[in-house]
Amino acid sequence: MLILLPPSETKREGGPADSALDLGELSFPGLTAPRRATLAELRSLSSNLASAATALKLGPKGAPEAAKNREVRHSPVLPALDRFDGVLFDGLAASSLDEASRAFAGRHVAVHSALFGLVGGLDPIPSYRLSHDSRLPERTLKSLWREPISAELASVEGLLLDLRSEGYAALGPLPDREDAVFVRVVTEGDDGRRRALNHFNKKAKGLFTRALLEARVVHSSVADLMTWSAAAGFRLEPGASPREIELVVDAAL
Repeated sequence: MLILLPPSETKREGGPADSALDLGELSFPGLTAPRRATLAELRSLSSNLASAATALKLGPKGAPEAAKNREVRHSPVLPALDRFDGVLFDGLAASSLDEASRAFAGRHVAVHSALFGLVGGLDPIPSYRLSHDSRLPERTLKSLWREPISAELASVEGLLLDLRSEGYAALGPLPDREDAVFVRVVTEGDDGRRRALNHFNKKAKGLFTRALLEARVVHSSVADLMTWSAAAGFRLEPGASPREIELVVDAAL
């Protein structure tokens, strides 16, 4: 079983002072070549901070944030689930998981990074700024990542549970098989109609992922996952397409 999470725009700073990025320590070694290519593109982009801020959609005052990318090879690293910040990761609260649940996350969670592709939940990564829709000097992120990530996902055995945003899912589509499903967070109105959520979408994904990690159950199928979810207090139902399921939540979660 592999739970796929989106990254966050914001990152927590810090990490051990004597630590630094080592591509050999990252999960999914089949992505090493595109990781090197993306790092090279980022280095080229960062030569001019004003241009980099524009390409990264940071606005005219975004140069200090873009400057992080100049140090990405040498800045301190943190486990991916501790590095990423924001609503989803606040709901997940990985730092407060017990040791067994964190170890489970290391085996069964991947975060889809625009810079590193898929990284394991406990893979050590630096702070950086790059998004799925950022503009690189020579190539698009889709051209760099789509085929390699799709190949890595196709090689994963067992249930693939995709909680990524659609932007990141497009950078590495799931294989077309019954146990590879996209999770869409929706709320249901009084009239029975469902609509997608934004802010609460992320919080629901974080809380749902935390529950999966604390339970430490390797689900073998979507049916098994749905049975567990109902007992755990989550409402999972078939979605509009055969490869999609819906996590139905209260709009005021």
